[in-house]
Amino acid sequence: MNYKGSCHCGRVAFEVEGDLTDVIDCNCSICARKGALLWGVPGTRFRLLTPEDNLSTYRFNKEAIGHQFCTTCGVHPYASGHDRTGSPFVMVNVRCLEGVDPATLNVQHFDGRAL
Repeated sequence: MNYKGSCHCGRVAFEVEGDLTDVIDCNCSICARKGALLWGVPGTRFRLLTPEDNLSTYRFNKEAIGHQFCTTCGVHPYASGHDRTGSPFVMVNVRCLEGVDPATLNVQHFDGRAL
């Protein structure tokens, strides 16, 4: 299925394709503060529809994951990095997807604080 998503103000918009059934609720220091529910997809299934200049990236700790956020409204629609094989991946904040009710999704808790 194809989903559309955006930040609050719409300056960051994207499309993502895949089967959305499970999401991750990570308790690491940044995810817990953002309150994001994350859906991991290969980078090839994600397409940014707006200019990258509308985003800023925050990196911390090992700096392996880029936490993207809108420079205008501050919403964090996704994060990106590479998996263990070196392939690009994106963690979409499903709370930024149109027409998705997070209450209908299976939430997997991930202990990001233990990393």
